[in-house]
Amino acid sequence: MDLINFEATELRLGLPGTTDDVPETKPPPSSVNTNKRSSSEMDSSVSDEKDSSRSPPPAKEQVVGWPPVRSYRKNILQVKKTQSEMGSGIYVKVSMDGAPYLRKVDLKVYTSYGELIKGLQDMFKCIIGLYSEREGYKSEHAPTYEDKDGDWMLVGDVPWDMFLTSCKRIRIMRGSEVTES
Repeated sequence: MDLINFEATELRLGLPGTTDDVPETKPPPSSVNTNKRSSSEMDSSVSDEKDSSRSPPPAKEQVVGWPPVRSYRKNILQVKKTQSEMGSGIYVKVSMDGAPYLRKVDLKVYTSYGELIKGLQDMFKCIIGLYSEREGYKSEHAPTYEDKDGDWMLVGDVPWDMFLTSCKRIRIMRGSEVTES
């Protein structure tokens, strides 16, 4: 039994290639097998906790290349990241009072409120009209949008860039409902 090298085949928890320089001292085995610690073990664990609280824990080394990922998967992830950063659209649902269907619109396609209104008119075959700050929309329909806070506002109330970041969905309401609320 003395000829077998147990350290070479011993299983350890930790990073590969690291070894513990401090040998563990184990108490001699007792005749009765219990899961309780002896008082000497408890004293040593308490002193170890006090010593470890004084010094910061050692920095963990990052294992590079684990888990193994094939190179084509890495390339696919990089392509997806660049696509999401560059060209992802801002899609919002558009509903119209009286229409039995919803549409989704990419707001990045449009560069101003005028283009958006023209696109909505062509999509829903209705007349929306132009927005004025004093009177709002004086037509049969008025586009409103829900912002991040859940408030419904008229399309055109805020600058275009702010509209793009805060719009969650668009609703084309009847003009009479807009003036009542």
